[in-house]
Amino acid sequence: MSNRRQTLIALVGSTVLGPAQAQSATPVQARWLREFSPSTLSASDQLRELQWFAQAAAPFRGQRIKVLSETIDTHVYESRTLARAFAELTGIQVEHELLPEGDVVRRLRAQLLEGQPGYDAYVSDSDLIGTHWRYARTEVLSEWMQGAGREQTLPTLNLRDFIGLAFTTAPDGRLYQLPDQQFANLYWFRHDWFTRTDLRQRFQARYGYPLGVPLNWSAYEDIARFFSEDLQTLDGRRVWGHMDYGKRDPSLGWRFTDAWLSMAGQGSPGYPNGLPIDEWGIRVEQCRPVGASRERGGGTNSRAAVYALERYLDWLKRYAPPEALNMDFSQAGPVPGRGEIAQQIFWYTAFTAAMSKPGLPVNHADGRPKWRVAPSPHGAYWRDGMQRGYQDVGAWTLVRDLPVDRKRMAWLYAQFCVCRTVSLKKSLTGLTFIRESDIRSEALTQLAPRLGGLVEFYRSPSRVYWTPTGSNVPDYPQLAELWWQHIGRATRGERTPQQTMDALAADMDAVLDRVGKAQSSPCAPRLAPLSKPAPELAVNEKPPGRTIEYEQLLRVWQLGSDVK
Repeated sequence: MSNRRQTLIALVGSTVLGPAQAQSATPVQARWLREFSPSTLSASDQLRELQWFAQAAAPFRGQRIKVLSETIDTHVYESRTLARAFAELTGIQVEHELLPEGDVVRRLRAQLLEGQPGYDAYVSDSDLIGTHWRYARTEVLSEWMQGAGREQTLPTLNLRDFIGLAFTTAPDGRLYQLPDQQFANLYWFRHDWFTRTDLRQRFQARYGYPLGVPLNWSAYEDIARFFSEDLQTLDGRRVWGHMDYGKRDPSLGWRFTDAWLSMAGQGSPGYPNGLPIDEWGIRVEQCRPVGASRERGGGTNSRAAVYALERYLDWLKRYAPPEALNMDFSQAGPVPGRGEIAQQIFWYTAFTAAMSKPGLPVNHADGRPKWRVAPSPHGAYWRDGMQRGYQDVGAWTLVRDLPVDRKRMAWLYAQFCVCRTVSLKKSLTGLTFIRESDIRSEALTQLAPRLGGLVEFYRSPSRVYWTPTGSNVPDYPQLAELWWQHIGRATRGERTPQQTMDALAADMDAVLDRVGKAQSSPCAPRLAPLSKPAPELAVNEKPPGRTIEYEQLLRVWQLGSDVK
């Protein structure tokens, strides 16, 4: 990691304190300002932020807090570097623990709803916004900043600079979480292979249309078959046209709740999530979830949802490396970097930092990528206005039932991790952008050619259409547990896709019923009565494949429109 940071600083330049600033900075402040470079702030403005943190933390010097987040590069930087910086600058010691996301969700729920001792703050996904809104066990930050946390709220925090606030704001208009990192699911492919004349000629002759970025699942499947079965080897090496993972593990659930069904075309049109039926298949009437099964008006076991699972299983078993079936999220993420994968239908851009390392077979010797990212293709049931893809927003969350001073200290550390003094450097390390000022910075302009289209995505108007799990989900921890358990039975061949989604939908209805009885919110679930669902319209699930040249698609993407 240190070599990577040195390389990035060399690419984008650094900020140096002038004589006047150097005189007013303590040696500790001056040392950390060298670490927090480059920045969108001037050195003097950075110094003023650090001095504010020291002053605001003065009543708490010598105390200790404990926070938790998932294990990705961004949080590793916070845990190893920002926690130490904060301690040296403020006198508040921070134990910043890292765990897999499934464990983070379980521990958060245990603390909020079962009263188990835990942490002073969490970085948890905005996917929990429906949970926080209905249970009212976390601080409402928009009120906290004006009330008990006012004196500890950074004057230069500048909420309008954050790009993910729409996803951490509940339907009641109140802010529940402060974004700390953000990444999207995008299509990933080997641009160098897709532009090779010999491969383009062979694909055109075999499938009758150009090899390019797939616009629909038919084209994705044809490309997967082309590399895995028609070619099999390329330049003497076994290659694969698809990559995914199938281990029965909590991360298998994310693979589906992170918009797999909506990209197939399950759900209703609507922004940021489908209404009345969202990408999980949960139907909401007014603000109350009323069911997930078709028998209660939902869509979890709709034909579009079953089709999504069928394609997932077929592609995983036919076109991905055999070991992928037994991999989880963390194991599968680095695999495209090995150089044998042609494409991935949606790839978590949280892995961009790891994919950009010098020396990988997917990068040129000078560091430029041989790969690119683009919008993911849509399934046969997808229609205009449906969710285009998923975007993860990890956000600081304060537990309400804690002593106020502990929350104040945790709030100071949370803001330190996202303030403009450190945010650009953190963005360069983890490549999970949260601030518009960082995205528009000269540092990112210079780095963009090495990130395969990631910067172009975040600078495009289209980025807002990649959205997290929305507020229809009233208890994310309980409901998310169901997905990986049921999908895992399908990956092991224990159930057919239809049986899997029918069982999942029924279990989701049962959990919604229990949650509705546990919540006092006026927007708590209330199940609709069972009824015979209407017949579903027949759709051609294998229409002709359609592709587009990457450079043309990029221009359309940057305009904020969708390819017709």
